Amino acid sequence: MNPEELLNEGNERNKPAADSPLISLERDLKYFNESIKEVSQEIMNEGLSSYPIFIAHQHELSLGELILDRHDLNSEWSIHASTLEEFVERDVIKPVLKERFVKSYKDPYEYMCVFVVVPEGANFVYFPYVK
Repeated sequence: MNPEELLNEGNERNKPAADSPLISLERDLKYFNESIKEVSQEIMNEGLSSYPIFIAHQHELSLGELILDRHDLNSEWSIHASTLEEFVERDVIKPVLKERFVKSYKDPYEYMCVFVVVPEGANFVYFPYVK
């Protein structure tokens, strides 16, 4: 037995990271990278929004438009495409917080803005496009 195994034995905080759903999300986002980037650029080029948002989830969701279905693609996460405007309209982002969101929004040509929805809640994550 390694010394590290002795130190970690029984320590719940040091569980393997594979238990985290974020590991499978990262794998799926890398796999879907080109498709997501293409949709993001389409949203911006067509003038729909300067702020594309992608929603990653594992359950049913009625926000945005489904672009990658986990059931059809044999993946763990489904991805919907949306925009800042829809998030404000649907009151996911409060109108008073819109400007704060815009200031923190990363370059959409370098990062995908992902709204990750899990049973415990939801949060925004910026994931770099794979080159």
